[in-house]
Amino acid sequence: MIIVIDGPAGSGKSSTAKEIARRLNLQFLDSGALYRAITYLWLVNNKPDLQQFLDRLNSTKLKTSCDHSNFKVVVNDNDVTESIRSQQVAENVSKIASEPAIRSFVNSYMRQLVENGVYIADGRDLGTAVFPDADLKFFMQASIQARAQRRYDEAVKADPHILLSQVEENLKQRDHIDSNRKADPLKKADDAIVVDTTDKSFEEQITLMINIIQNKLKL
Repeated sequence: MIIVIDGPAGSGKSSTAKEIARRLNLQFLDSGALYRAITYLWLVNNKPDLQQFLDRLNSTKLKTSCDHSNFKVVVNDNDVTESIRSQQVAENVSKIASEPAIRSFVNSYMRQLVENGVYIADGRDLGTAVFPDADLKFFMQASIQARAQRRYDEAVKADPHILLSQVEENLKQRDHIDSNRKADPLKKADDAIVVDTTDKSFEEQITLMINIIQNKLKL
């Protein structure tokens, strides 16, 4: 069984999915972490020509483990769980994730991963491209100002010099790339339930979505 949460960067998908997984004892799948891991690999290899990078992608060893709300990513035997959260990765992930070959690689991995168990996953195109037959679909959204503030609050802990305006500009660029890419653009699935988190507290959105999950799926 798979429950998916799609939406733009900073709308609260990951933190919400993690907490729902914890409270309902589900497995958590962070699709964004997978794209960040591939982006990190591209960066640490000094940004090679994308075609050369793609040619080597199938030999990349990608491993994940999910202990309820904790999602660990290992690439070529290196634990990159913390490293993939850098601002440099954030600034490049949309470019890397827009490549059809990379999306195919990650999507194939995710489909195999969820063959057994009950998962909740967050991403951009899970309900439309990766899991069109998901048992339940949500689409989370929020104003650009609210999303930027959330991302800033997270990023400033690692980089005290980062500016809120810098984070907001990065989100605008990511929104544009994600919504206009040729391969699986960001969009709401026709059967997705929209949850706007702009004026909702974290507890309010969690309670709302858990009630929907329990009513519809009887979990």
